[in-house]
Amino acid sequence: MKSTLIIGGGIVGLFSAYFLSKAGVEVTIVDRTDLRDNCSTGNAGMIVPSHIIPLAAPGMIAKGISWMFSSKSPFYIHPRFDYKLLQWSLLFYKSANQKHVEKAIPYLKNISLLSKSLYLAFRETHPEAALAFQEKGLMMVYQTDAMEKEETEFAHLARKHGLEAEILNPEDIRNIEPNLDLKAKGAVLFPGDAHLDPGALYSYLKKYLEAKGVKFLTETQVLGFEKSGQKVLAVLTDQGKIEAEKLLLCGGSWSGELAKKLGFSLPMMGGKGYSFLQENQPEIKQASILTEMKVAVSPYGKHIRFGGTMEIAGTNQKIDLKRVQGIFESINRYYPDFQSKFPKESEIWKGLRPCSPDGMPYIGYAPGYSNVLVGSGHSMMGISMAPATGKLLAELHQQKDTTMNINEFEVGRFA
Repeated sequence: MKSTLIIGGGIVGLFSAYFLSKAGVEVTIVDRTDLRDNCSTGNAGMIVPSHIIPLAAPGMIAKGISWMFSSKSPFYIHPRFDYKLLQWSLLFYKSANQKHVEKAIPYLKNISLLSKSLYLAFRETHPEAALAFQEKGLMMVYQTDAMEKEETEFAHLARKHGLEAEILNPEDIRNIEPNLDLKAKGAVLFPGDAHLDPGALYSYLKKYLEAKGVKFLTETQVLGFEKSGQKVLAVLTDQGKIEAEKLLLCGGSWSGELAKKLGFSLPMMGGKGYSFLQENQPEIKQASILTEMKVAVSPYGKHIRFGGTMEIAGTNQKIDLKRVQGIFESINRYYPDFQSKFPKESEIWKGLRPCSPDGMPYIGYAPGYSNVLVGSGHSMMGISMAPATGKLLAELHQQKDTTMNINEFEVGRFA
């Protein structure tokens, strides 16, 4: 019997395998790496229904240009002549408008709320999984008048769309963070958000799937595809040919290159991010984003993860220590009492987030194919949207109606 093949063993690929195996489907996951360290394991682990604005939004281009000149800024595109980058940038420019944002909001909200409900069900079904899951919300901390205006306006927008948002003053913040001083003009708290340990989630899910009979073919490079009409019959790899009943393309930042081998366009750039763990001393309790520096703060009791930057880097995986320095310097800018220590290079995690040019994921059937599905392009929201994406792909695979409308995630929208 031919397996359903999933190309890509990141968190989206694993959750797709989870829902497919629950439906009794035989699944094989193929990945180019050894799966020990990927974009799914060292990110901030945030589950954020509050993140309803896509990356391609009005003002992002002006911000991006101002940040381009700082080696420590939160967003950076390395200027270079590259047709793929030029195409992606043009599509980003065309998408960064208010009309696109208004269309995107309900879809981003619904997929994140669906994911959160699936995480809660997952935690109940798998109580043995030590995921460090915390439903304490997310606090957007600001120090400047400009960010106060931006965040409070966003709080009102979130409320308009049915999400809870609390505007906090410095005294409210002290009640939330009693152990140390947090230098802030104010903050917005989204109580409906949550966070977990992404490494623990990934490790548990992989072991669980292996125990359920899902096969993993690691360090296997996809070279091409054997096709007939509207179907892929087999995947050609450096380890030989693998026949496929159906194919799920969940290859993260490499999905665009795989799509090209299949003959359709899937504009994608890798957005490099970095993170590192510190001893949580004095203890920071609240998951937060330091808004001026776009740094995510994820506490796990004795340890805490700081992460950030969006470096549009294609598939270049080199560590830029200046970007890491920018994250590190932001810690004491907001938490002057925190005992921070610059990490060794071996302690710095890096990952390429798969960024579509309009900030929306690709979820659905590949154009021109009846047995190829795509789940990719989640940008910084891979963990947040992974269970919902896996469930939606499994529903499409099983030819069932999807739990939510996925029109805005159409795979061929740039074809």
